[in-house]
Amino acid sequence: MIKSCLNILALFVFACPIYAQQKPTAFINAKIIPIVGQPIEQGVLLVQNGKITAVGDAKSVRLSSDVQLIDVAGKVIMPGLVDSHSHIGEGSGGDGSAPIQPDVRLLDGINARAASFQRAQAGGITTVNVMPGSGHLDSGQTLYLKNRDNATKIDDLLIYDKDGKYMGGIKFANGTNSIRPGGGNFPGTRAKSAALVRDQFIKAQEYREKVKKAAGDPTKMPPRDLGMEALVEVLDGKRVIHFHTHRHDDIMTVLRLQKEFGFRVVLHHVSEGWKVADEIAKAKVPASVILIDSPGGKLETLDIKFETPGILDKAGVLVGFHTDDNITDSRWFMRTAGLAVRAGMSREKALYALTMANAKILDLGDRVGSLEAGKDADFIILSGDPFSVYTHVLQTWVEGNKVFDRSDPKDHLIAVGGDGAGTDREMHLDGDEDDLGGGQ
Repeated sequence: MIKSCLNILALFVFACPIYAQQKPTAFINAKIIPIVGQPIEQGVLLVQNGKITAVGDAKSVRLSSDVQLIDVAGKVIMPGLVDSHSHIGEGSGGDGSAPIQPDVRLLDGINARAASFQRAQAGGITTVNVMPGSGHLDSGQTLYLKNRDNATKIDDLLIYDKDGKYMGGIKFANGTNSIRPGGGNFPGTRAKSAALVRDQFIKAQEYREKVKKAAGDPTKMPPRDLGMEALVEVLDGKRVIHFHTHRHDDIMTVLRLQKEFGFRVVLHHVSEGWKVADEIAKAKVPASVILIDSPGGKLETLDIKFETPGILDKAGVLVGFHTDDNITDSRWFMRTAGLAVRAGMSREKALYALTMANAKILDLGDRVGSLEAGKDADFIILSGDPFSVYTHVLQTWVEGNKVFDRSDPKDHLIAVGGDGAGTDREMHLDGDEDDLGGGQ
């Protein structure tokens, strides 16, 4: 009788999307994978005002009389996925005028209504680092975004730090992509690539010293240089470099530059990271890995291995995953972890790589990446085991708001594709969602 009442209540609640959770809402009876801590059978996830207020089993989580109950028996709840390297939003960065363009801001060249954001929602991605391309040594500043619904402009997706500044890193690259023999100011060799990057950081050091010596006196300040300002943020540890690199020798070049200038860096792709795993671990540098089951296209990725994430993890490297969307479609991000598990990585570390590791990589570990009290209510509801090929993302929630529901025909179209699935996103309409039972 109680279960029947809960199911009826669930139908009612899911027909009325919750915005800002003025009343506490409890998701009950699901298997909860909090990432930090052991899985909880018949768990309870309590959220209110966009935050997680409690997570545990029915005995440990006390529910008030005014709580709204959502019965998700037979389902799995885990944190929203964090993608540390994506190109959703049709963003563009540097142009062909120079190989290093730290002044370029992706903020000024991204479409917040692009359908690719909804594809990411369908894949369970709630937080994402959107990057400019890798055809430059430095193609500009990245953006850390929350995949909120109803975005009409990029400002609606921004994540702000404690000082009120929107968050992001900066994109660098070496190897094949940024080499353009005979390309004017662009490098023609790997050695010249490193020389140009080194030269820019020396100039940034000199610029920083001039600003320091001016001591706030406008008459002594150097002419303002937006590119130098961005690189000074890198030197001061305020902005992380996200470094596209594949070959082991290119990886070692990044580590050499990092040691010389002391900047914070995340290695991205690291196709040959397995060859220099101990060196990466010794440098205490995280790695964001992509796994694709149809490799090819670049000779520098010839030695890519599915075993790389597990090898790096065992060496002591903090390992995250990324889509590089649309290299891996955002809807299939979970599959990346499955490939890593098949190649020897533990289930726990693979799920950690999709969530908490990437949250740390983006300096967001205190806000997202795990289901813990006080963190943002970003979570996904799965139809079954995360690594089963038969499992689907049924719902995606961002800050306590449902942004994807597979039982909604509009969202189902985004999830499976078809005519109209690539149309720029429209705002969700209230009152036409169904319960979890309709998801396939």
